[in-house]
Amino acid sequence: MKRLHVDNYAPKYYSGKWSWDNEKDCLHFQSHNDLENARERFIMTNGFKFLRTMDQEEELIFRQDYVRSPGTYDGDSVVLDDIRDLVLYLMPPDFLSYKFIKFMHSVEMLNLMHSIIIYFEYFLRMVEFVLIRRDEIKGKMAQIQSAQTTEMKQNYSMYLSQYRMLVARNYCEIIKGEGDMSEFYHMKAVSNISATIHDKTFHEQVLAVIIQVTWICMHRRAYFIIEMEVNRLFRSEYFVFTKPEYLIFSIAEQSLLYGKNKKNYNYRAQVSPLIQELVLVAEEDMPILWIGVRKYRGTDIRIAELEMEYIVSGSQLRLVDVAHGILGHPKNLYNTILMLDWTTVRYSNFTEQYDPYHIIRRPYLEIPRIGAHKMRQMSQTLDHFYELKREYEPCEHQVICKWAKREIRIQFYRSGGLLTNIVSRCENELNKAQDVRSVDNIIARYFKIMEKIRKKDTADAGANPVVSPTQSQIMKSTRKKKTH
Repeated sequence: MKRLHVDNYAPKYYSGKWSWDNEKDCLHFQSHNDLENARERFIMTNGFKFLRTMDQEEELIFRQDYVRSPGTYDGDSVVLDDIRDLVLYLMPPDFLSYKFIKFMHSVEMLNLMHSIIIYFEYFLRMVEFVLIRRDEIKGKMAQIQSAQTTEMKQNYSMYLSQYRMLVARNYCEIIKGEGDMSEFYHMKAVSNISATIHDKTFHEQVLAVIIQVTWICMHRRAYFIIEMEVNRLFRSEYFVFTKPEYLIFSIAEQSLLYGKNKKNYNYRAQVSPLIQELVLVAEEDMPILWIGVRKYRGTDIRIAELEMEYIVSGSQLRLVDVAHGILGHPKNLYNTILMLDWTTVRYSNFTEQYDPYHIIRRPYLEIPRIGAHKMRQMSQTLDHFYELKREYEPCEHQVICKWAKREIRIQFYRSGGLLTNIVSRCENELNKAQDVRSVDNIIARYFKIMEKIRKKDTADAGANPVVSPTQSQIMKSTRKKKTH
């Protein structure tokens, strides 16, 4: 990643700006810590104050202690873990609890954020389509809509509803409170008393982090649309704050964006739009609820496309020519806060013909075929053979504790703790005693890393077990070759 600040040394002076004081007739220095209400320093998300940028000292601390290790197999690409770690570093200190950090590193939460990013990739395209159509049907040169245009809009609305079903499926895995989510459930097991106040605060914090993750993943564009839609999905329209920056859609535009399952009741009986998507599921859409759990077998091309978008990891999206924000982009095109460095992009020689990361190519909506919905109704679903299981690297206890003590570590470095750069780090390594590891330890570490990356064929291992050579056998064979 590119550095946000050019110098990699710890700053000797506070970061801020100079202004002229007319009363004292002299220059006055204001540090960033005093600029609490400055627009360039903070951003308000659901009433919480997130950092918008970093000063030089905060960047050094983040890159030294909290950036994901480049030694992983996808360390050169931007993945969801990188965006989550950045948001965890920029979020307010009130969020820093062991329970919240552990929840954000859970598998269920990663699946939920992954499905939300896929949904907003197409929701923002639909909002742009709606705004363009709003201008086209007004004025003296207004365009008349045909029956084919109405059918196309119905297909677009149906596609958005399918993405919402994926979000709702993953959201229900969390609110059920089963398995690993039982410790985050609001009802106590014995007394059945709900921790209402704590759960309300926890829910607000989770929504704020989801908005920040989605906004950063979408190239930091359409912030107010993302904030409005996330609050609408997880609450309802009754409990969404009204802001002058929010767009106001007409009834026809709402039916296109929100789908046919969206219904308003009395606020006492109102449920969130995500739950409404799971109440009435069409028969041809039932396999969508199993995407990511078992391999789809059938003739529905639309479900096969949805499955491909969902199960392909973020670092390999360029192989299927799919764009999900900044996921899968090279890290050398971005700086520390994951903002695109256009100077590096210009020297990368991307064109309209060669653009695997959809940086030069603009996002677009594919026009569905006429009668696509009828073809889906006539599709055939076969019995499944394979179950899908994605392997995750579990978060260690030390990592969660390090995040929970974020403010303590920052204060330690600012009070005179050793904040090393690349020059001082090399000097310390040269001054230290050389760590000579044996060949057996190097080989053991190599096999341990390769076991995490390579696939495990359990079926063939049971039928024809293959005995891998031990480290001592490998060493003996190499020694025999040397003697001969």
